[in-house]
Amino acid sequence: MLEAYPQNRLARIVLWSFAALVMAFLMLPTLVVVPLSFSASNLLEFPPHAYSLRWYENFFGSATWMAALRTSLILGTLTALIAVPFALLACISMNRLGGKTAASIQSILLTPSVTPGILLAIGLFFVLAAQRLVGTLFGVLVGHVVLAVPVACIVLLPALARFDWNQVQAARSLGADWARAIGGIIVPQLRLSLLSATLMAFLTSLDESVISIFVASGRNSTMPKLMFVSLRDQIDPTIAAISTLWTAIVVVVVVIVALRQKS
Repeated sequence: MLEAYPQNRLARIVLWSFAALVMAFLMLPTLVVVPLSFSASNLLEFPPHAYSLRWYENFFGSATWMAALRTSLILGTLTALIAVPFALLACISMNRLGGKTAASIQSILLTPSVTPGILLAIGLFFVLAAQRLVGTLFGVLVGHVVLAVPVACIVLLPALARFDWNQVQAARSLGADWARAIGGIIVPQLRLSLLSATLMAFLTSLDESVISIFVASGRNSTMPKLMFVSLRDQIDPTIAAISTLWTAIVVVVVVIVALRQKS
């Protein structure tokens, strides 16, 4: 966008200023939480009158919070391990089929990403309830995978569109089956895109709250659900500490994805 004004310095300054304002507008509400997490007060107050690490100690010393953190990390890992291979195979199918068939498959796979979360959660709740899977780790995992597959597809589709399929055809003509062609040719060349898709799928699961509120319960409650319940029942500054840590994790993942895409 900025390259369209190579000789117009004023236009570049205006565009950079506008971009900085938009970034500040999006980031400031999140960054306000950071000083709140170091407050020594029993209430959420900004700016803090005194600073302390008590809320981080409260978080890491709580068996309930640690259990929720463990559940979220397990779900994020399993979601990435399931959603990315599924999305890769789906994207390969769409690329090979083409036409209306590929468009239909893509529409179905991307439907969860455009469906309101509350509607998706309600529908999933009744499906899982019929199978007696509400409150189980598997039930929550199903919901997270449903949301992560579209994200992984969005990352992998452009990568496969640029892939040289003549290599696969050559391997197939020499006797390689599809499993060997995918594992030996496609996966190594798309490793950066696959890494990005894996990180984004992990992040999608880690940050998901609506489905977890409807489906997760008890020891299988995730961090976002427990945070929601804590804010509903009482004002606990521990939430600010958790939000800060969660934001740091998201920033690290996004930076890794961005650096991998550049390289």
